[in-house]
Amino acid sequence: MRLQTGNGGETTWCFSQVKGTLEDDVTEADLISCVEFNHDGELLATGDKGGRVVIFQRDPASKQCVPKKGEYNVYSTFQSHEPEFDYLKSLEIEEKINKIRWLKRKNQAHFLLSTNDKTIKLWKVSERDKRVTGYNTREEGGRPRDPARVTSLRVPTVRPADLMVEASPRRIFANAHTYHINSISLNSDQETYLSADDLRINLWHLEITDQSFNIVDIKPANMEELTEVITAAEFHPTECNLFVYSSSKGTIRLCDMRAAALCDRHAKLFEEEEDPHARSFFSEIISSISDVKLSNSGRYMMSRDYLGLKVWDLRMETKPVETYPVHEYLRSKLCSLYENDCIFDKFECCWSGDDQRLMTGSYNGFFRIFERGCGAGAASARRGELTLEASRDAAATRPRQPLRARRVAATAKRKKDEISVDCLDFNKKILHTAWHPHESIIAVAATNNLFIFQDKF
Repeated sequence: MRLQTGNGGETTWCFSQVKGTLEDDVTEADLISCVEFNHDGELLATGDKGGRVVIFQRDPASKQCVPKKGEYNVYSTFQSHEPEFDYLKSLEIEEKINKIRWLKRKNQAHFLLSTNDKTIKLWKVSERDKRVTGYNTREEGGRPRDPARVTSLRVPTVRPADLMVEASPRRIFANAHTYHINSISLNSDQETYLSADDLRINLWHLEITDQSFNIVDIKPANMEELTEVITAAEFHPTECNLFVYSSSKGTIRLCDMRAAALCDRHAKLFEEEEDPHARSFFSEIISSISDVKLSNSGRYMMSRDYLGLKVWDLRMETKPVETYPVHEYLRSKLCSLYENDCIFDKFECCWSGDDQRLMTGSYNGFFRIFERGCGAGAASARRGELTLEASRDAAATRPRQPLRARRVAATAKRKKDEISVDCLDFNKKILHTAWHPHESIIAVAATNNLFIFQDKF
C-alpha cells in the first residue's frame, strides 16, 4: 500500500523484521511495555513487564546496501527493575518498565533513563573489546596473588578480546513519587528531566539523586474534591523552560518555568469545547488524553484520546488544527468496551522525523499512519490515511513483503476486502509505537513481538 508523502513522493511500507517468540510461549512478563529509538536511530530499546530492557542495534550491512534496509540485531539485554514491596502501604511495586528515554550521545557510551511505577534509573551502556593482562597483585582469573610469590614486577599490557556490551546503573532516582510514574522527559539542556505521576510533576538534575523540585502539584487538600489526574508530560524539544502536561479531562497545559517555581498557573490551556448534543455516559472517559507529543520542530503538539488524534498549533489554544479519527467505528461499541475495560487502554502516538506523518495504534493488531493535512476537518478523507497490520502470518512476514492496507466495516454490510467491527480481536492491542528519527523505519510492539517495517524505496 502506498501513502502520499509531503514532498510529493510515495511510501510503500514493507515488512522488515519481527523479534519475539510465538504467541503460544507468551508470559505476562514478556509483554512489551515501551519502545524508543535513540537520537540517531542506530539503537532501538524495548522494555517489558518483567522489568527487562532489550536494546537492538542497526545492522551495519543494512545501511550500506541499496536500497537501505531497516534491520536490527540484539545488542544488549539487562534487568532494569526488580519487583519490590512497599511495607508501609502493603503494596507490591511491579517491575514493569513504563518508559525509556535516551540521552543524546556525548562519548563512546550510551545512556538511557528507564522507570517503573516508583523508581527511575540512569543506565550506561558501553562496549569493551580489550582486556588487561600481566597484573602483579592478582592472577589472570582475578584472584589475589600471594605477596610471597611476587618476585618481579611486570608491566600490564592491553590485548584484544571478544566484544562485550555492559549495562551498568549510574544513578538511581527514588522515593519522590507517591503515585505511579507515567512519564519521563529529558530537557533540551540534557542536564535535567521531569517525571510525572497522577498528581505531581518533579524536576530532576541528572547528577543529583537525593532531591527533586516539585514543579506541578494538582493534589487537592481534600481528595474527595479530585476531578482530574495527570496522564502524560513532556518537555519542549528546544525551549528548556517550557513543558506540557495532559489530563484525564481532555485538557493540555503549557507551562513556563520562568514564571514561577511552582507551575500551578499554566501559560496556555489547550481544550476543545465538547458538543453538548454528542455527550454521553462515556464522554469523559474517551476524552481523557493518554499521550501527548510535541513535534520535532516544536511548533505543533499531538494528543491521543481513546478514539482519535488531534494536532494543535502551540500558538492557538481554542481548537486543534487537525483531527484524525483512529477507530471511530468503535463508538457504537463503547458499552461492551467499558465492560471489558478496553475503554481504559492507553494508546501512545509518535511523529515522523520530518513531522509530516503521525502514527498510533488500534486493536486487532492494526496501527494507523496519517499524512499531515488529510485530517483538517472533523471527518478526514481516505487519501493520506493508512491502516496496517502487525501480524505473524507467514504471508505477511516475508522479507520486503509490502503491507496490505486493511479496512474495517462499521456496519453489517461490508466489502470483500473489509473486516467487520464485530470480528475485531480486542486482545491484540498496539499500544506502543516508535518512528526512526531520520528514516522511514517504524517499530510496533504487539504483545511480546516487536515488528519493524520500512519504506521499500
